[in-house]
Formats: sequence, C-alpha cells, structure tokens
Amino acid sequence: MLFDLLRGNMTFESALVHIAVILLMIFLILPVHEFAHAGVAYLLGDRGIKYRGRLSLNPLAHIDIVGSLMMLFIGIGWAKPVPVNPGAFRKPKLYMGITALAGPVSNILCGMFGGLVLAVLQNVAFLWLYTTEAGYFVFLFLWYYISINASLAVFNMIPIPPLDGSKVLFIFLPDRIVNMFYRYQQYSFILLMVLVYSNVLDGILSFCSGFVFDLCTFFAF
Repeated sequence: MLFDLLRGNMTFESALVHIAVILLMIFLILPVHEFAHAGVAYLLGDRGIKYRGRLSLNPLAHIDIVGSLMMLFIGIGWAKPVPVNPGAFRKPKLYMGITALAGPVSNILCGMFGGLVLAVLQNVAFLWLYTTEAGYFVFLFLWYYISINASLAVFNMIPIPPLDGSKVLFIFLPDRIVNMFYRYQQYSFILLMVLVYSNVLDGILSFCSGFVFDLCTFFAF
C-alpha cells in the first residue's frame, strides 16, 4: 500500500484512510479474533493458555511486528498465532476445530454489533449521521469495521493451512490425511499466497464477504 503511494498510484488522502483501516485491524479487530481462539481453548480445557499471555484483549499481546509491517506495506498480514495445546483437549481434533472456528465467528458477531450500532444511529440520529462531518466519519468507521470483520471471517475460513478453515476441515478428515496436511504445511502457505496474488479466489471471496456484510447490516440497510 505504501509502495503504491511512493509510485504515485495513490493519493495522500487515500493513503491516510488505508493506514487508519490497517490500524483498526491491528489494534481492534485482530485482537478480538485471537482472544476468541484463546478464550474457547481455555473453556475447552487448555488452562495453560492463561499463562501464555494470550487470554487478553490487549492488542500488544497479539501484535506480530512482521505481520503488521506486511499489512502496512502490501495489505496482507497477520497477528501472532495463539499457542494452543491440543494435548489438553479431551477430543483434540474436534476441539481444535471448534477453537479455530471461534475466530471467524467472533468477527461475524463483531460485524453484527457494528451493524446494530449503525442501525440505531440511523433511527435516532439520521440527519447527524449523513449531513455532518462528524457523522460521516462515524459512518465511515462503522462501514470499514463491518467490512473488515466480514472479510476476515471469510478469508480465515479458506480450508488451507495455516488458516482457521483448515482446522475446521480436519474435523471431518481421517488422521492420516490431517498428518499429511501438517507435514506439507509450509508448501500450503505458498499455495495460499499464489491463490491470493493470482486473484483466483477473488470472485468467491467477494461473494461470501458480501453475503456476510449484508447479514451484519441486515437491520441497517
């Protein structure tokens, strides 16, 4: 993203909006996602996660410096993965899948909350929301907040390691297939990057993200 600014492909104002969106992701949305993983893992039996410093909504507990810089410069990044101990679970494969699913579900719930706030503002402060500068920025913030949560939920459900969707898929696969996935996980990450940058997934991701966005804003529009 910053490379586009330096090449003159993006205005300074657009760059500021993009930076604000990235900061929103790093300091608000990703911490909730990772906390959801940690919280569900704790409830399912991994009590040790409390002492690994991740059972927290503090963004500093979840920020990955390299992932944040990647997000800033090229638009795709990550937070620190939550270190879950499958050995602490009574049913490791099932509970790992549920723990993984908690992240995308938390994004959908957060998006719905943002949609509810937007719906309330439209009903009690319509003119302020759409005719004042402060209202416009509140609307823009909620729009980006809902959009990012919807996109993050959908993207993380791609069934390719290390994304959450792969662990949900593993619930339904034989152990030998799951072990094969883990054995070649470094190559699956390369495959994921190729699919993302070749735009092969753009159509299905856009459709699914739009569906989740519409679900979150059902009462607002």
